[in-house]
Amino acid sequence: MVNVLVTGGAGFIGSNLCEYLLSHNYGVACLDNFSTGKIDNLLPLLNQYPQSFKLIVGDIRNLSDCQKAVVDIDYVFHEAALGSVPRSIKDPITTNEVNINGFLNMLVASRDAGVKRFIYAASSSTYGDSTSLPKVEDVIGKPLSPYAITKYVNELYADVFSRTYGIETIGLRYFNVFGRRQDPFGTYAAVIPLFVKKLMRYESPVINGDGEFSRDFTYVDNVIQMNLLAMTTDNPAAINQVYNTAFGERTTLNQLINYLKDFLSEFDPEIVRVEIQYAPNRLGDIPHSLASIDKAKSLLGYNPQYSMKDGLREAVKWYWNNI
Repeated sequence: MVNVLVTGGAGFIGSNLCEYLLSHNYGVACLDNFSTGKIDNLLPLLNQYPQSFKLIVGDIRNLSDCQKAVVDIDYVFHEAALGSVPRSIKDPITTNEVNINGFLNMLVASRDAGVKRFIYAASSSTYGDSTSLPKVEDVIGKPLSPYAITKYVNELYADVFSRTYGIETIGLRYFNVFGRRQDPFGTYAAVIPLFVKKLMRYESPVINGDGEFSRDFTYVDNVIQMNLLAMTTDNPAAINQVYNTAFGERTTLNQLINYLKDFLSEFDPEIVRVEIQYAPNRLGDIPHSLASIDKAKSLLGYNPQYSMKDGLREAVKWYWNNI
């Protein structure tokens, strides 16, 4: 059995990744301190896979916790991080401690344990003030938030560790991932679950700006596909690289709201009547985000199965039945 570690495995992306890996006969360990992840995301997996799933309660800021988690591990999926640009602007120190110090601890522990490959969640925020579209991996700008800085530093550390110590690393720059289990209730809830929750309660969603900012919204199953490809590739040119992880399509916030209203109205026709509010732009937000996925297609054989609209329909269905 191949053994993998998913840090942040109780979170949105991490728990979906754990579920997929367990259902495909991997041995899975999860390291999480539950600062943002939820035990409810893991309880069904702990019950269904008692022999192949192990939960380690710990913090990536503690090197000893990281060392404990990587024992007998072949591959690491490093999903643990403090997300959110606004959170990082409010509290840059904690964001730095988790996203940089914690990342370095995991790299050191993985190196010392002989982990074969370290696959980590990078971020589209790394593109910063670059105005070029679509975003191509080797053309970035200056970071616009403490969060963006931390995710760029992760890429630099991974590159140095692969060159200096020989550990294989692959970074996946996530572009606005959404889907089942993404928390709509947190202070820093992402835009799609937040809008869904508001609309389901007949409350007015608030769009920052005029609604014409655009994002490459990416369904979680496409992200799982990318992680699996990163783990299983035997293409030497594909290793020690960073890849955009997206669908390669741009959607404005105004379009997003209209799609959500359409899909939710299949369950409750009154939702189309909910009005939208507009507010000033948020500090640190970039106007537009669109990924080129050519590199991932070429080197990893990436072929995303869910368009934004297809994924959104699935996500809405899940939220309707679960919140």
